[in-house]
Amino acid sequence: MSKKTKIEPLGSRVLIQALEQESKTASGLLLPETAKEKPQTGEVIAVGTDEDIKLKVGDKVLFAKYTGTEFKLDGVEYLLMDVNDILARLN
Repeated sequence: MSKKTKIEPLGSRVLIQALEQESKTASGLLLPETAKEKPQTGEVIAVGTDEDIKLKVGDKVLFAKYTGTEFKLDGVEYLLMDVNDILARLN
């Protein structure tokens, strides 16, 4: 379990904190919240108990856009998802 959160994923689940998308375009225009796309990258906060999970806390990952269960804990938004919904590890 991670020291950052009180949540311990079970089985093949991973706890992700989504990384925020830039609020400016390349040309410097500010985007309103409603125009931003759903985030697809995040940081692994905790991993489940399945021994086959090849991710570790702190990894940056790419995941499918509309996957996982979103929830808020102590004012921080998290995604809890199955490890199979993670598409790639970002270097």
